[in-house]
Amino acid sequence: MSSSKSKSSDKRIVYREFGNDNSAALERPTPELPPKQQDLRVQATRSGRKGKTVTVITGFQTKPEVLADLVKQLKSQCGSGGTVKDNEIEIQGDHKQKILEILIKLGYKAKISGG
Repeated sequence: MSSSKSKSSDKRIVYREFGNDNSAALERPTPELPPKQQDLRVQATRSGRKGKTVTVITGFQTKPEVLADLVKQLKSQCGSGGTVKDNEIEIQGDHKQKILEILIKLGYKAKISGG
């Protein structure tokens, strides 16, 4: 009876091939492209934000550390808050033109999208 208790406390893995940890296989690599090869879109939107205008920059193909540095720079240049969500940068307020100029100076290919 004591042997059945020890089995129930073990992890119940039926079959596993090749090692113990497969978390590295499940991670998707983020392609690291230079700024000139990235095609970014800058858009001001209100949808899903209770009427508040937010400028969203999409199209990044870079690591999260680079995005964190870029959002910090954009927030200071625009004088407003912002964040990184799902590989997109959101800056509070309508700063399309200002952000477009900053991104072009940094070497990104960027366009204003939407109306």
